[in-house]
Amino acid sequence: MEDHEDKLKDRRPVAIDRVALVDPFIGTEPVDLPQRSGVASSWFWPKPQIGNTHPGACIPFGMVSVMPYSGGYPTGYGCYDKSLQGYPPRLKEELQVSGFTHFQQSGVGAIRKYYNYCRVSPFLEEGGGLAMVGISFSVVHEEAVPGFYSCILKPYGIRAEITATPRGAIHRYTFPKSSCAGIAVDFSHGGIEIEDGRTIPLRAEYRLQEAFGAEACVTMEGLPIRMSVEASGFDAHRAAASLWEDGKVLSGDKQKSYEYIRESTYVPFGVCFQGATNEGHVVELSVAFSLRSRKKAHQNRLSAPQKFSVARRTAKKSWEERLDRIHVQGGTLAQQRTFYTALYHSLIKPSEAHDESPFWPWDGPFFFDFSTLWDMYKTQLPLVLSLFPDEGAAIVNAMLTVVEMEGNFPIGYRLARGYDRFAHQASALGHVVIADAFHRRLPGIDWERALTMMSKDLGRAYGEAFFQDGVVHPLTHTLDLAYGCFCTAAIATEIGDAAVAAQMLEYASQWKNAFDCTGVLKDSTYYEGSKYNYSFRLLHDMASRIAIAGGDTAFVSLLDTFFGYAADPVPAPGVFPCRAEMAEGELLGRFEGFNNEPDMESPYAYIYAGRHDRACEVIRAGMLQCYGDSRGGLVGNDDSGGMSSWYVWSALGLFPVAGQDVFLIGSPLFERVKAIFGPDRAFVIETEGAGPESLYVQSILLNGKPLQRPFLQWIDLCSGGTLCVKMTATPTVWTQERPPSCA
Repeated sequence: MEDHEDKLKDRRPVAIDRVALVDPFIGTEPVDLPQRSGVASSWFWPKPQIGNTHPGACIPFGMVSVMPYSGGYPTGYGCYDKSLQGYPPRLKEELQVSGFTHFQQSGVGAIRKYYNYCRVSPFLEEGGGLAMVGISFSVVHEEAVPGFYSCILKPYGIRAEITATPRGAIHRYTFPKSSCAGIAVDFSHGGIEIEDGRTIPLRAEYRLQEAFGAEACVTMEGLPIRMSVEASGFDAHRAAASLWEDGKVLSGDKQKSYEYIRESTYVPFGVCFQGATNEGHVVELSVAFSLRSRKKAHQNRLSAPQKFSVARRTAKKSWEERLDRIHVQGGTLAQQRTFYTALYHSLIKPSEAHDESPFWPWDGPFFFDFSTLWDMYKTQLPLVLSLFPDEGAAIVNAMLTVVEMEGNFPIGYRLARGYDRFAHQASALGHVVIADAFHRRLPGIDWERALTMMSKDLGRAYGEAFFQDGVVHPLTHTLDLAYGCFCTAAIATEIGDAAVAAQMLEYASQWKNAFDCTGVLKDSTYYEGSKYNYSFRLLHDMASRIAIAGGDTAFVSLLDTFFGYAADPVPAPGVFPCRAEMAEGELLGRFEGFNNEPDMESPYAYIYAGRHDRACEVIRAGMLQCYGDSRGGLVGNDDSGGMSSWYVWSALGLFPVAGQDVFLIGSPLFERVKAIFGPDRAFVIETEGAGPESLYVQSILLNGKPLQRPFLQWIDLCSGGTLCVKMTATPTVWTQERPPSCA
């Protein structure tokens, strides 16, 4: 691995393959960026200092990912134990894997549903045969690109390659010469190697099929997961397929079932395919899943590419098509690698499983792994809705079906049954996503249906007290619900429901009840932060928000204190930080520095007070000091692309105000950007005088005409055109106009 500081040198890129610029290993190790300086040195990192990404194979918004399984927290990859704050402690001294598992989260923390189903493990008779299943082996020569991962398992030199298909994966194993080599499929596997991280099946049945095939149905987290597998490459006359249990072949058995499995009765089980191999012998295993039926799992396998090489090319092409929506020129090679990896991480979740919903019987759009909307609604989902309108519409329609069938918009939505949907984090975030879809005029959405579902949902849970008392604790839910009412009113107004619009706008003004005369939020309980981390959210009435603080100057002063201007550097917490250290950091009331999501939009609050220069300083400090192209290039959990998508938007020089038709203009990083927003028209952003020191905006032209407003609207982006931004190294106030506020 190249030295990180060497990567940061200002050298011009020669690569044109955007897929080749992606490094899926970014974020898999604890932060290793250079020591922060300037304003960034005073930010406090309360959450774990690791991206928690994984290098496994997946396709954009894929139902299934597949990766090497070490048992590490939280994806199942890596060497680190569970960590809720500070520098993550080691679980293992070196990467060791016991096989390759399917279904993973991306960049999350303590999500409590850790998947990693259907572990596939190669084995050799010389290494113990089936007894090798579950034993971890060292890994060398790892390689990962979008849609593909490979490594070599020591000490036997088995080469493993994996790629993803729309509903499954294909494994390819290259064996040494062996009297009996094989592949064991562990249908019972689930979870990770931390306390309470294991998933035990409730019930299961599995059987061999003709030739070298098998099927299974295993109930995990309340959901039956159906699997279809088939091996190819063994000599049909010299190889065998068998059921196994607890490391032993079940001779003569063709099928087996279990009922009401619990920890004390659990033993691993599955199927294996084995036979003699010569040096370089290649065996492939095709795996497919369904959330509906075994028949559909079988059909999913047959409809996917049947050969590894074809599946790998198909996966790469799917990533080429997605990454090709944005072209960047200029910057350093390290910055381009950081950008395209951030874009890649932004397009992994949520997981698309159309016609596969296990929660309702009819076909239609279905997504899981909104893990969680609290992380995704500000930047990640706005990016998806902006670049891929068809996926965006499908996401909204799936969300509307969820609320219609289950009674509420979830905050977190995973592949599991049960109430555990993270309602404590926030309220009415689905309303913001739907408003974003509305402002982008996404096709195929019934807005009457949407308005009905949005209106009904607001009065549930925290909403009842909000409507009755005008405020609800935790106070962040007051802000959420007021904003949800604003988003609902925007849709009601345009489709002509004046009664709903008037009622919702009245409730939308209740955000003021959360603030006190000091200009910050009142005391309350705050999720993963303090009142300061939530005090500078971009609300729908920022003019009144700034007035509560005492006007522009007072508001800017509050922001300066929050971001730590002129403050002493704050050391990052170490391994197992004590409560006193974390409490002391929280008392600073300081920006979380892209280590977590609650205040990620707050640098852009300066723009509403006429200090675009300050916004540029904080944005650039974040981009240059809190993101990089090394394995430790993320300073906090990526949270389903939440933090990566902040970088994508900010590097473009734009920032979406979620729920509003407003895209704030920031500090573009690259010399030229071409992005396809909405249909197929290119929007170009060109910077004059771009450079490491030229972070301030001096003037802007939109389609050749001077632009005085510090924001764009969706019509500007989706119609195509050119934004020319003249940059300077001198702080300037290039406009006196402010983004819109809705009183």
